[in-house]
Amino acid sequence: MYCTGITGSTGAGQGLNATSHFSWRANNIQAYKTLTHQHLGEVNQSLNQYQAGFGRNNLHFVPWRGDFTRGIFVSSQLKNNEDLPALVKRYTDFYRGHPFTMVVDSPVFLKQVVNTNKCLIQLEKQDDLLVVHTVIDNLLKGASGQAVQNMNIMFGLDETSGLKFKANYF
Repeated sequence: MYCTGITGSTGAGQGLNATSHFSWRANNIQAYKTLTHQHLGEVNQSLNQYQAGFGRNNLHFVPWRGDFTRGIFVSSQLKNNEDLPALVKRYTDFYRGHPFTMVVDSPVFLKQVVNTNKCLIQLEKQDDLLVVHTVIDNLLKGASGQAVQNMNIMFGLDETSGLKFKANYF
């Protein structure tokens, strides 16, 4: 599986460095930690839970620093022989009951999720190549919003309590 992901400046962590400043990121893009990203271990562990035997060498990830503040956009490419409608159904069925994760038919973009706890997934397919696009707001779905969602579940509250935000592009 081959993945590329682009993150805004808030995805760089709390520490300041030369590449986290707006003046460096403005009108700029850069690949970093190519194939050695610190989160590869977690991703591989999760993938192995769903597909036993999925090894570390099966995922090739190139992360990018982007010219925006919030959000993460990941595109994953993998070989698959199922037809697109069957794959869309499989993803839709898997995420049914997950209030913030939606499989959509049209192309996804960051402004659809920035300032929300949503994760949007879009599938594209040509021949035996499947591309899965995913977008989140890393400060909400990727951090604090996910923590609130988990807390709601732990305390028996409605999972969506305090998390029904409207994206900023509307």
